[in-house]
Amino acid sequence: MAELTAGVDLGGTKIQTVVMREMDVVGTHRAATPHSGADDVIAEIAGAIRSALAEAGADTTDLGSVGIGSPGEIDADAGVVSASPNVPGFQQAVPLGPRVAAALGDGVTLRIENDVRVAMLGEHRRGAARPFRDVLGVFVGTGVGGGLILDGVLRRGRGAAGEIGHTIVKPDGRMCSDGRRGHLEAYAGRGRMEVHARHLAEHGKHTILFDVMRDKGKDRLSSGVFARALHEGDAMAESLIDDAVWALGVTLASTQNLLDLEAIVIGGGLGDRLGRPFVDRVAEAMVPNLFVPDRPPQMLTTELQDLSGAVGAALLAAG
Repeated sequence: MAELTAGVDLGGTKIQTVVMREMDVVGTHRAATPHSGADDVIAEIAGAIRSALAEAGADTTDLGSVGIGSPGEIDADAGVVSASPNVPGFQQAVPLGPRVAAALGDGVTLRIENDVRVAMLGEHRRGAARPFRDVLGVFVGTGVGGGLILDGVLRRGRGAAGEIGHTIVKPDGRMCSDGRRGHLEAYAGRGRMEVHARHLAEHGKHTILFDVMRDKGKDRLSSGVFARALHEGDAMAESLIDDAVWALGVTLASTQNLLDLEAIVIGGGLGDRLGRPFVDRVAEAMVPNLFVPDRPPQMLTTELQDLSGAVGAALLAAG
């Protein structure tokens, strides 16, 4: 009898997978997201699930259901993902659910949801957001996404609720990953921070960011690259993070003024890596723009950290 549930967090740089038995994580696997298109991404997801099952001492015959959290527009009924600028090959519609299910064999049911919404689901059921009924999760990684719990229920809207990364912080500002300007993600998403860093370096600004990237064997400015450059006092890295803190402070203060939330959780690859000091800086940046500054939301780091999305996807699959 199939008794295991798998959860997959698909991101622009990594595919994080967990296998759960009831409420316990019994296997994990992490792989780099291929840059070579949708076919290779799908193959890597299926392989990551098999690897996590193997760590749990199981195989696909023990697997009952799979949940996948993916960036982009989600057609949950059809299992289709589209308009995902940060995952190679997913700018056009990809039938992710049916193709992964076919790769895993008969009898496996599969559900797909927005990656940040499932990460918030994980934190609300198993992590830092458990005590709260009105809470926002902001996940700062390759892009910036949000998951919103209102009155204890995950808010989906008409399919695009929580897209906080595409709120406007500066009209006609920096270019965002979706081709529009001035969005939060243009200043706080690691992918767009890298684009801006390359632009500055090409125009003569000094930085060790790309030296650190090469030293670490990376082909992009990962969260670890930013963390090390900050530790070594790199002025460009500090300036880019200052911009991210400012943009998050503006956006989250406006969100708080609208919704009067109990708490805000900040996670994602960059948010988790920079941790409590980063969250405290964002909280401080919010204060001047809060309508009720003496009653701010609790500002939290994630409890599940880089497993938030995968655990949430498994919980989605389990129902």
